[in-house]
Amino acid sequence: MNTPKALVFDLYGTLYNVHSVAARCEAQYPQRGNEISTLWRQKQLEYTWLRSLMGEYRNFEQATRDALVYTCKHLGLALDEAACDMLCQEYLRIQPFPEVPEALRRLNALGLPLAILSNGSTHSIRTVVQHSGLEHAFAHLISVDAVEIFKPHPRVYELAERRLALQRSDILFVSSNAWDAAGARHYGYPACWVNRSGGCFDELGQQPDHVVTGIDALAALMEARLGAPRAATSESAT
Repeated sequence: MNTPKALVFDLYGTLYNVHSVAARCEAQYPQRGNEISTLWRQKQLEYTWLRSLMGEYRNFEQATRDALVYTCKHLGLALDEAACDMLCQEYLRIQPFPEVPEALRRLNALGLPLAILSNGSTHSIRTVVQHSGLEHAFAHLISVDAVEIFKPHPRVYELAERRLALQRSDILFVSSNAWDAAGARHYGYPACWVNRSGGCFDELGQQPDHVVTGIDALAALMEARLGAPRAATSESAT
């Protein structure tokens, strides 16, 4: 594959831990936090795919809210409007994985433009990134709102190619969601799968070009490929 001229990241589950909402779920529903968070995320994804197939776009906030309502009904948990609002707001405050801030700094030091391409709405992407203080790390925040359909539809992946004004072969797409990495690879991006859990890749007729265990490992891969900045090299030698 070509040496990348830019990196495009998925947001949810790749840079940011969607299950950081489990603590707030636990506070609202003791001993059910992880169970709620897991099913909530599963239904959130399913609703984006189903809405896309139905040709009926509802933005990510609505998909998130609908998924929470389903989750609580399925688990037999009472959910009033105030609790629903509070828990959905928590999705706008999800936390980056621990290695992410430093890894993004290292990648920026290589001079690579970094972008996010997400199923999130324009509002949700901006809010999550600003809340974590990482907005400075990204040249572009790209939402599916522009095409009103969700990943893994090819029209979504096309957005990053257009926004960065680069050939898809020059953009490395990075996701921890195997279905997303497969969708990007099918579109024509070189793909890096962030496999934090030691899982297996989805059987969708595609394979990632790289597999890493975290964004820090991706930074190390890019440093090896592009040459680490002099300051970083000096520090590592001391």
